[in-house]
Amino acid sequence: MKSNYLARVGVIAAVYAACTLIALLFLGSLAWGPIQFRVSEALCVLALFTPAAIPGLTLGCVIANVMNIVISGTGMLGMLDVVFGSLATFAGALFTWKMRRHPLVALAGPVLANALIVPAYLPLLLQGVGFYTIPFTTISLDNSWLFMYLFGLVTTGVGEAVIMYVLGYPLARSLAKTPMFSAESAELGMHN
Repeated sequence: MKSNYLARVGVIAAVYAACTLIALLFLGSLAWGPIQFRVSEALCVLALFTPAAIPGLTLGCVIANVMNIVISGTGMLGMLDVVFGSLATFAGALFTWKMRRHPLVALAGPVLANALIVPAYLPLLLQGVGFYTIPFTTISLDNSWLFMYLFGLVTTGVGEAVIMYVLGYPLARSLAKTPMFSAESAELGMHN
């Protein structure tokens, strides 16, 4: 049983990290910037089915964020994302697991965790690399952490909600029909 759990953790971590890095290559700053659509976050629905998703998603986020430091050259500032971004993923996955009997509510966990935590440090990270104007405008939010936080709260929250409910929920419904998650999905009432 323990080896099965560890295998699930490892596979989930690898898939999350790979999906995040692929998104970075093809979507650029949409996976990390002030407006985020981190497609790999749809994998947070795995926490509806297995507690192994909690450490798996967290570890995958750590790996992806460390790799982003290497790719983007953010240096030690990138450690903010490694620590606090991974904390947001952990909190969201934990909430999802705890609320799994109510899938639509459970999927709000990653939305809330990312919307509240990521914008708190993202302005520091982005300013440190010389970037922070509202995208598609020339409005600079330098030296205004509160406005940057509020902007990030909305954009990160909306982006995460789109990912969780437009991509994640259908993914969860599809996974519920597979033999791998059939017992868990019956318990959640997602087997139809």
